[in-house]
This record gives sequence, C-alpha cells and structure tokens, in this order.
Amino acid sequence: MNLLDRYIGLAALRSILLVALGLTALFSLLEFVDQLRDVGQGNYRVLDALFFVLLTAPLRLLRLIPVAMLLGTLFALGNLASDSELIAMQSVGISRRQIAGSVLKISIPLVVVLFLIAEFVVPTGQRLADAQRMSKMSVDATIENGNGFWAQGNGQYLNVRWVDLKDEPRDLDIYDFGNAGELKGFIHADKAKIASDHAWQLRDVTRTLLVDGEEHTERLATLDWPSFLSPRQVRLLILPPDSMPPVELFRYIHALKEENQQAARLEQAFWTKVGIPLSMAAMVLVATPFVFGPPRARTGGQRLAIGMAIGIVFSLTQQITSLVGLLLDLSPLLAAVAPSLLLIAATQYFTRRAAA
Repeated sequence: MNLLDRYIGLAALRSILLVALGLTALFSLLEFVDQLRDVGQGNYRVLDALFFVLLTAPLRLLRLIPVAMLLGTLFALGNLASDSELIAMQSVGISRRQIAGSVLKISIPLVVVLFLIAEFVVPTGQRLADAQRMSKMSVDATIENGNGFWAQGNGQYLNVRWVDLKDEPRDLDIYDFGNAGELKGFIHADKAKIASDHAWQLRDVTRTLLVDGEEHTERLATLDWPSFLSPRQVRLLILPPDSMPPVELFRYIHALKEENQQAARLEQAFWTKVGIPLSMAAMVLVATPFVFGPPRARTGGQRLAIGMAIGIVFSLTQQITSLVGLLLDLSPLLAAVAPSLLLIAATQYFTRRAAA
C-alpha cells in the first residue's frame, strides 16, 4: 500500500494545489475589482490595490482550502476512474475506504503548512495590507472602514480608527467611566506613540473632564496615558478575527476570560481555524462516492458541478451556523465543527445505505 498511497496521494495533491491556486486567483481578481472602487481616494492607486490583493491572498487560500480539497479529490480520483485505474485497484482487493485513506494521508503535511501560513504569513500580510491601504487613503480623504478596533479595560473604553505602518494608533478616542458607570472624561488624540509596554504618548490631544456636570476642555500637544493594552495586543486587535494567528488568538481569548469579558466571536474564529482539518477530511469523504461506478460515468464538467454545489452548500451552512451560534449563545466549538460533522455523518449514512 505504500507505493499505492504515494501514487494516489501525489495525484490528489497535484489536483488540490492546482484547484487551490485557481480559486485563490479567481477570488483575488474579484477582490481587486472591488478595491478599484477606492482608487482615487487620497493617494490610493491601482498598484496599491494590486499590492493589497497580493498581501491578502494567503487568507483567501485558507478560506478556500476545504473547497479546493473537495474539487481536487473529485478531479484526481475521477481521472483515475476514467482510466479504469480505480477498477483495477478494487479488483486486487483495495477497498474504497483505503483509496479515500490514501487521499486523507496527504492532508497531514497540508495541515502543517496551512498552520504555518495561518500563524506567520496571514497576520503579517493582512497587517501590512491594511496599514498600507489606510496610509494611502488618509491623505485628503475620510477613512470610513479602517483597520481599527474597540477595547475595554480599567474602566476605560478605547476606540482606535486605524493603525499606520509603524503600528502607531491614529484618530483615537478614550472614554473614562467611574465605578457607578458615569462618564468621567473623554480624550481624543490624532495619534499615539507606544513608548513602552503599557505607556502611550498621545499627541494633538483634546481632553474633556466632567466635574459636577460641567465640562472642562483643554488642548495639549502631548499627554502620557497608561494603556491597558500591550504592543502585542495592539498588533493582534488590528486584524480581523479570521486573520489572527491561532496561538496568539488562543492566548488573547484566555486573557479576556480571566477578566470576565466576552470573547464569543473570537472563540468562534479560533475554532473555525482549528476545524479546517476536519473540514478537509469531510470534503474528501463526501467526494469519494461520486467517483466510483462505471468508467466514464461522469464527465469532468459534471464533477465540477457536483463539487461546486456541495462547496456552496457547505460554505453557506458554515456561515449560517456561525451566526446562529452567536445569536443563541451556543458553544463556539460546536458551531464551528457542526457542519463538518453533519456532512461526514450524512456521507457515511448514504454510503452504507447504497451498499446495503
């Protein structure tokens, strides 16, 4: 089986990589067209839009890898079936489960590579892409959707609208509340320099203090503010949840829970990342039954249609499950892996029923 595993695995790996690159290129093109709408704002040009799309391509690859696994398996095993190779394998006692297992074995090195991409490549690319885009668009333009964030700590709420290429927060507001929930003061700063681990130097500051119901406003060139965020947390928070590195995301979720803060959305993003190997396995198992049967029973176009239909339904189910999980406060782990588990269970049920 070692030689056969390598033969089937390499055939599947070639197809999966080709499909993954093709899908990533297609969705990157769609993203590039979408970015063209912002060309002309500030100094944002066509080359900047292309740079943004290239830097964010690894994230699209991660999102598309389960569908690529499905289509690649359909094409690889479908070609073997068209050449009657699967029939020859079965004639010498190789079962369908063993053939599917040969494809599953190649997912192990793929998962390792995907983890490294998620941990190191995606966060860096997303951070550089967002910061570069915001820096270009900030000149004589109002930024509506930046790479900013909200954070809470020490009775304060921090709103950063965007972070530049030097990881310096720009256009930030700080709301200071008392123990009874009353607003004590408000600070607005055009930018901030993170001087040390938890010390920010605010620049071009407007500070408003509320004393006995009266406002006292002053303008300052600089103001030292003891932040409740570390520089590492700032670099993490500027990323969308699905772009955060898994290890850092897990640590941040743990820190939020220790402070009794809500982290359901972040937990769901974490478990969705962790559940990618299970999604890949589900895609292989659901693809396998469609390639067995009489030689040339299905054309490549039919396999593509089947794969795209299953992929679309699976993706929609994942999105719906995620939203329902957040609305009903369900377990993020359950909401993330439920579609894959349901797909595996349905595949096994129909396969056994057909063999009965």
